[in-house]
Amino acid sequence: MRHVSILCTLVVLLPLGGGAIQAPNPQLGAGKEQLPILVQGAMPVETAQLAKRLQGVATDTVGGWTFWRGTIDGYPVIVSKTMKGVANAAAATAIAIERYHPSAIINQGTAGGHDPELHVRDIVLGAYAVSLGGFKTAYRARGQGSNPVDWAPMDLLASEGSASLDPAARTMRRFQADRELLAAAESVRAQYGKGKVVTGVIGSSDTWNSEIDRIEHLRREYHTSVEEMETAAAAQVAGLFQVPFLGIRGVSNNITNAGAYDAGAGEACQEYVNLVVKAYIAAARRGPL
Repeated sequence: MRHVSILCTLVVLLPLGGGAIQAPNPQLGAGKEQLPILVQGAMPVETAQLAKRLQGVATDTVGGWTFWRGTIDGYPVIVSKTMKGVANAAAATAIAIERYHPSAIINQGTAGGHDPELHVRDIVLGAYAVSLGGFKTAYRARGQGSNPVDWAPMDLLASEGSASLDPAARTMRRFQADRELLAAAESVRAQYGKGKVVTGVIGSSDTWNSEIDRIEHLRREYHTSVEEMETAAAAQVAGLFQVPFLGIRGVSNNITNAGAYDAGAGEACQEYVNLVVKAYIAAARRGPL
């Protein structure tokens, strides 16, 4: 999805690799229990083509969330329609981990550009995901207005007390991609012919930013390449369960360079993600991750 996301009370956030609960994560080789790879997208335009590529599909519905179970290259893969936004992405991720115990999670879909060098249908591999929804405003008296540029980041994971009062919490939390997943994604760059593939930072919140000055501020302060509504939330929940995670986003529009919206960016991103899944499976079968 194209937006940026505000943190929700539904989401319990921990950095990747953190947390006390660990999901099993064996190798993907034939001699091991084959735990599925989970591929997430928020909307049909971000999931339909991937679901069609699965062999032997079965469908599960849990509440409002849909999971298509099948195989790619003989390995179990689940495509998850998370629905839009932080709360939905977090809930869908937790449900999937509890029900299916995935060996890895890829959250993918479309996004709006923050980097003027990115064009529609370019792909961003998220070396990091950041939540752009946790901020503390400075005090302003009635009649003094609001200035979002003055808002300070607030790391909800830095303190068990008041995040607004703890100086240690005045930073932006970054969620790092799994090394093996990122390597698989980078290994198939040359196979993508609809744009360039870059490694960058995905920003998430339940906000759709159309103010150029704010977008430039977010990019300057937090190095965002694109904005959308799900990746950071899914990364945070994956971190709680210590499940390897990667975000991948296709640029569907870019207000910073007048890049008009292209609905085909979602399908293009799914094509690339299919290559990534195949590469990850093949690399894992060749040897230990």
